[in-house]
Amino acid sequence: MIPNIFHKPFWLVLAAGICAVGMWTYAERVLVPYQKADANAHQRPRGNLSDLYPRWVGARELLLHGRDPYGAEVTREIQVGFYGRPLDPSLPGEPHDEEGFAYPVYVVFWLAPTIGLPFAIVQQGFYWALLLLTCAATLLWLRILRRSAPLWMQISLLALTMGSPAVMQGLKLEQMSLLVAGLMAIAITLLATDRAVAAGVLLAAASIKPQLVLLPLCWLAIWTMADWRRRYRWAASFLITMAILCAASEWYLPHWIPRFWRAIHEYQRYTGAVSIMDNLIGTPWSWALEVLAFAAMAGVCWRERRQAANSGAFAFTFSLMLAATVVIVPTSANYNQVLLIPALLVLVEEGRTIWGRSVANRVLFTITAGLIFWPWISSTALAGLSFILPRETVEQAWALPFWTELQIPLGVTGLMLVHYYQRTKTAPGYPGTS
Repeated sequence: MIPNIFHKPFWLVLAAGICAVGMWTYAERVLVPYQKADANAHQRPRGNLSDLYPRWVGARELLLHGRDPYGAEVTREIQVGFYGRPLDPSLPGEPHDEEGFAYPVYVVFWLAPTIGLPFAIVQQGFYWALLLLTCAATLLWLRILRRSAPLWMQISLLALTMGSPAVMQGLKLEQMSLLVAGLMAIAITLLATDRAVAAGVLLAAASIKPQLVLLPLCWLAIWTMADWRRRYRWAASFLITMAILCAASEWYLPHWIPRFWRAIHEYQRYTGAVSIMDNLIGTPWSWALEVLAFAAMAGVCWRERRQAANSGAFAFTFSLMLAATVVIVPTSANYNQVLLIPALLVLVEEGRTIWGRSVANRVLFTITAGLIFWPWISSTALAGLSFILPRETVEQAWALPFWTELQIPLGVTGLMLVHYYQRTKTAPGYPGTS
């Protein structure tokens, strides 16, 4: 049987704390110093490096000065703050990411209250808002998944969440993926407690990163159509909010949708963004596997479409769609893996069942667990060595914690699918969670 580590609360809290401290110490003493040294060696510019900054500048310029946030002039202004100067493609070693405004225009409405403030204040406030929102979202997922956890386990989960590579990087970059993940957690909590109108509004707000909400919205659409008369309120609220946002965006920036579409294509060009599957096995085989994965998830959605919003089966399906999003979305950014949190909570809770089912399950479970724990083990080791060995020696191994970055979402999503289809062989739907 899988070892039960939860009978020793003190040691679990201590281990989680060590993992969190190790990850952040690694970031401060190894990763960031390496990035600075590498930038200096290649004369690569470094400014505020905040992913919030391009959106904030775009909001300020559109709302205060009526300028096109997708335009080349605003992009150059963004580069001055983000990198410290405009990028010059003719220079060797120049960053490829042009940091254009590659978001829907309506993101500016959520940033409107901040455009009159100095960015340093906005940046600091957004950092703490993301930290608190991510902590709250982790605890909310426990509630959504109907998992009861004692205080010591909640503390451990929060430590591991704050110490995960995805959250660490997301906080360092002030990435809006953490905001979107938090908004979705709150929205599903509201939906499960019969506050459908508010849930629809928050899901519309989360669409500032459309690629992260598309699959969850597909699941919600299938679920809603299964009982339209009782479930239409969130959909009506979502569609009305989206209509208002799009109309207001059109008022401020006519024909913004074609501009946004071009900005997306430009973003993919200069960042080389591809999905995790494309990175690991390349096209066209990755496309075939993505289609198969999508078909398997569609099967889950269809089977569970009649489940109540406050059921464990509904939450499981939503968690699966979030995990699959990380695999299929056309970017392999590490911070998007914050969406794996609910799936990981499911796998921890169901670990004994998965482990006891077959040898193949034990192998898959062990491999996935190894992939997940590797960043904590390696970052903690590098953090400790940074106090002993010369800085240059430790920095040569800076990439160790990211060795399993691409494989983790595959392992988690695959294990979720295997677990689900094995359970449904013996019982209709997803048992034990209604």
